[in-house]
Amino acid sequence: MESRDPLTLAEQFAAACDWWREAGVDQDFHDAPEKLLKDAETVTEAPKPAQQRPEPAEEPAPPPLTQIGGDPSQWPQKLDAFHGWWMREESLDQSGTLQRIPPRGVPQADLMVLVPMPEAGDGEQLLSGVQGTLVRNMLRAMEVAEERSYVAAVLPRHTPLADWEGLLASGMDKVLLHHISLAAPKRLLVLGRDIMPLLGQEKRQGVAELSLAEGSIQLLASFAPENLLQNAKLRADLWRRWLDWTKKA
Repeated sequence: MESRDPLTLAEQFAAACDWWREAGVDQDFHDAPEKLLKDAETVTEAPKPAQQRPEPAEEPAPPPLTQIGGDPSQWPQKLDAFHGWWMREESLDQSGTLQRIPPRGVPQADLMVLVPMPEAGDGEQLLSGVQGTLVRNMLRAMEVAEERSYVAAVLPRHTPLADWEGLLASGMDKVLLHHISLAAPKRLLVLGRDIMPLLGQEKRQGVAELSLAEGSIQLLASFAPENLLQNAKLRADLWRRWLDWTKKA
């Protein structure tokens, strides 16, 4: 019988490991469970510095609106002088390409006819084309002598696609009211609903009262001349409103 020396402790441990490896167990197991994640309070990472958001760039302030007419204290106080000022005051210019057209008529007229702008082909006289023919025919039907009328435009030049909101914000309403005050008509016929906000009124047709520093006058508002020329129903409606308005006066 062959005799062998007893195994050392290291050899016994290696043999045990070989036995368990042959059995398919090559991991270390414990009966007591262990936490797989560290507690949050044990994390000792230094906090990351907060990233500062860049301050939004300030938008440049819009340029101040040019005040149409300049200083009101320097405006002419006589109608004739206003006509000259109307032809040369730079801030009134909205296009700069066409000739300016002055108002025409007499002060304290029986009826002032106010339109948005001159016609495209106007030269020396306001409303010298088909729109002027319409206005003359209207005055004749309304039994208002042309020499007892006053015809004016809100703008000194023909200005397609005029910025009416911008005109109001820039003070054109004050210029217009000053013009009407100097003309001092007995009645006012407004042909163009875009004009109404400049008079402090709603953009609509019909009768309204216009307050001025010297008192108040009645006005009748309707559509612009080019719209009246294109639509017979609008012309008929204006005529009915005129008859009703003058009947009550």
